[in-house]
Amino acid sequence: MLAAAAYLKILLAFVVIVDPVGVIPVYAALTANDNRHVRARVARIAALTVAGVLAGSVIAGEAILSWFGITIASFKVGGAILILLMAIGMLRSDPLREKQTPEEAVEAEHKTSIAVVPIGVPLLVGPGAMSTAIIYAVDGHGVLHRLILVALALAVGLLTWMCLRAADPLERVMGRTGMNIMIRLMGVILAAVAVEIFCSGIVVLLPGLAGRS
Repeated sequence: MLAAAAYLKILLAFVVIVDPVGVIPVYAALTANDNRHVRARVARIAALTVAGVLAGSVIAGEAILSWFGITIASFKVGGAILILLMAIGMLRSDPLREKQTPEEAVEAEHKTSIAVVPIGVPLLVGPGAMSTAIIYAVDGHGVLHRLILVALALAVGLLTWMCLRAADPLERVMGRTGMNIMIRLMGVILAAVAVEIFCSGIVVLLPGLAGRS
């Protein structure tokens, strides 16, 4: 078990790498056509996803990756593809975000999937957050150490929920026109993020590419 100051440092590291404030524009853009009840549900599920994935990484992340032979670099490449697909959809005014399905159950199921992927994973909890949780879990020893890290993961999930709920007043200030502009701007930014993540993963999987000019 580490000192209290060390756990505070771990909490700050989790918050910085998850960056719930930074994903607010993405969340607002992806739920721009939804009512406040659906947006609240997406925020809640995304926050639970953050807490669950971080806690799962602390408890069994290292064992799971080793069992399936998955490397962090591979996860980066896969996450980058997911982000790029979403970015393309935002730039094209993704029809999946339009309320064309007549049944509310189908719409709710779709919004649940958006809350988990890509908002929860990989935008909030990506390979960096997962690997950080695994590293901190390995650094300490004992059940109490793991329980404290799980509690910190829950705290990060709560903070994420609070930040995403703050997107509602942001939308009221910007209006529909502002949100439409944000959707396309975020699409461009997400595409650039996807390229950066993809490159950082592919040069590890294919190190020969790093030496090419």
